[in-house]
Amino acid sequence: MRILVAVLFPLMSIAANYSAGRAVVDGVEVVRLADTAHHAEVSIAPSLGNLAYEFKVNGKDVLWMPYKTLAELKAKPQFGGIPFLAPWANRLSEDAFFANGRKFHLNPDLGNIRRDQNQNPIHGLLTFSPDWKVTAVTANSDSACAESRLEFWKHPEMMAQFPFAHSIEMTYCLRDGVLEVRTAIRNLSADPMPVAIGYHPYFQLDDAPRDQWKVHLAARDHLVLSQKLIPTGERKPVEFPDPLTLAHVFLDDVFTGLPPKAVFWVEGAQEKISVTYGPKFTVAVVFSPTGSHFICFEPMSAITDAFNLAHAGLYRDLQSIPPDGEWRESFWIAPTGF
Repeated sequence: MRILVAVLFPLMSIAANYSAGRAVVDGVEVVRLADTAHHAEVSIAPSLGNLAYEFKVNGKDVLWMPYKTLAELKAKPQFGGIPFLAPWANRLSEDAFFANGRKFHLNPDLGNIRRDQNQNPIHGLLTFSPDWKVTAVTANSDSACAESRLEFWKHPEMMAQFPFAHSIEMTYCLRDGVLEVRTAIRNLSADPMPVAIGYHPYFQLDDAPRDQWKVHLAARDHLVLSQKLIPTGERKPVEFPDPLTLAHVFLDDVFTGLPPKAVFWVEGAQEKISVTYGPKFTVAVVFSPTGSHFICFEPMSAITDAFNLAHAGLYRDLQSIPPDGEWRESFWIAPTGF
């Protein structure tokens, strides 16, 4: 992403090979993490969904973005970088969901529901939320990190759609050239809170066209989807070759049966991006349309439409947070050959 204007704030943390600081880019506050030993830099826009929109290694961006400037992104938000999806990731099959045996209806009049091509609710309420607050920007001899918090329970328009009081902490940590994305959710409500969150990171390689990229899918099961991309409850073994070459392959698929610390990767001539899932990210959506120049390895805590499918008895792995309990997990992005 081309930077037009950058003004450093006075506060910057520097230690050994790591630094962390704040800047203003195109009128948007940005947090930057740097690892000089690995020539890596990560840029985050807290007011745009706490989006990590750049991850540069030797000047090459590992993340794909649809725009060249933050001003364009702010004016017309579109997916790219590492969007956060909550309180539900992917699609709901209707304007309602089940939790703890009760049906909750969404209110479309509030204007905060995204919809897919079939007009189903998709990707929750927070994708470009301005409500993230940076709580710490630090660097030491081990890493450079940025921590942010979103107090979901303080926002009536969010609570009306998902009536579980909770807070979310997101931490980006750059260490040894690897970016860790850490999520912690605290359930502040009196009832158990179902967890179906995820991330939608967009990755790109610079040294080969997309049709020559090779992909490793670290999953055992491939979910059968309806025409509206909702799981039917049927699953089958993954039948793609390993590695899979993307020539003439359109991916928008949901995978389960992941091993602990599953590693998905994409590789070009020399460049490679590996994404490691923490064990509570039990589902992977892989998205790479033909004609695009990106691939998404999406860490998910549950399958598409998990709330409703769990209620129907078609999904048994929905995670839940007890009252005053916490859910924590990470995934890691490791670029090599750049």
